Amino acid sequence: MSNDPKRPDSPAQDRNTSLHLATLAVRGGDENHGLGNATQVPVVHSVAFGYHDVDEWQEVALLKRQGHIYGRNTNPTVAAFEEKVRLLEGAEAAVSASSGMGIISAALFAMVKPGDRVVSLKDTYGGTNVLFTEFLPRFGVEVTLCDTTDFEAIEAETAKGCRVLYLETPTNPTVKIVDIERLASAGRAVGAVVMVDNTFATPVNQNPIALGADIALHSATKFLGGHADALGGVACGPAHLIREIYHYREINGASLDPMSAYLLLRGMKTLHLRIERQNENAMRIARFLSEHPGVSKVFYPGLPEHPGHDVAARQMRGFGGMLSFMLKENTFDAVRAFLPKLRLAHRAANLGAVETIAGVPATTSHVECTAEQRAAMGIPESLVRYSVGIEDARDLMADLDQALS
Repeated sequence: MSNDPKRPDSPAQDRNTSLHLATLAVRGGDENHGLGNATQVPVVHSVAFGYHDVDEWQEVALLKRQGHIYGRNTNPTVAAFEEKVRLLEGAEAAVSASSGMGIISAALFAMVKPGDRVVSLKDTYGGTNVLFTEFLPRFGVEVTLCDTTDFEAIEAETAKGCRVLYLETPTNPTVKIVDIERLASAGRAVGAVVMVDNTFATPVNQNPIALGADIALHSATKFLGGHADALGGVACGPAHLIREIYHYREINGASLDPMSAYLLLRGMKTLHLRIERQNENAMRIARFLSEHPGVSKVFYPGLPEHPGHDVAARQMRGFGGMLSFMLKENTFDAVRAFLPKLRLAHRAANLGAVETIAGVPATTSHVECTAEQRAAMGIPESLVRYSVGIEDARDLMADLDQALS
């Protein structure tokens, strides 16, 4: 678990310094890692860390002093990764896990007990939705899922009382937008822990904690790492809540390994550059697709006609690198014919990488759900999820055009 320094005034400030997000992406967490004078954070593979002084050893074990004891608990390379994300999110503390679902599971199970209630959205990521519909109810936790953009309904359900209000924005895969500030206020009014999955937005585009949320969650596998070569997840928030998540994760054992932490750290050095390019590319491609005769609908919050555009413009600095669209022929057979024609997109169950990736919810975000469940969530079987990379947008548009034509 990362250190618990005083909470910064904003995501760009910490420990009486003022650095912009682009600088924090490059330098944050890399210094003072306690591993000599290396300019890059070393990969520490040691499982255990020894102490001559038993009293010091005990203080570290009880989290009264900084240090490391055992790799399942903490690790210097992992701590540097957590610190970088903590700084970017403007949080008091951060803790990581071996995957995005690892940290989401840890955050939820650390906060609830039998008899508690969770309020969330119908449009959360498929794995998260399975936690809500299958696993949490097994442990006596009541879950209420609301229409994602019906903020009044979400407020009404929250007002009935809940332990956790869980949000995701933009959503996966239809990029719906949730008003974080408004709903976080409703959560705070009943003493709920407000969690926001910030994977699609990244700290470059959006900071949920600054908007009133308690915890910001990321599948670091996606945009944070950016190179599709390392799994990881991270939660940021107040120190007392992060300690609870850390305690669950250390006992559950889903620890981030140091090599993955190193790869995520290295990827994050270009996070700001990558997100700026992906924001730009996605906006251009969304406009292009919205005018293409082979496309019936485009889902991208940067488009003025998107239902969540005004909220997104208020709470986001950029609209992100994710979009989805429906083909004019609204059938799964049409998608099955279209995807193989793309020359500049990996057809894979991932997103947020430097390379463009395309897929369908039935094989990516909501593979765990049935066709009927996806339909109930408003996810058409003909939907194409398109994760825009950092290639030249002109090439990507030409590729989409030839595949659509």
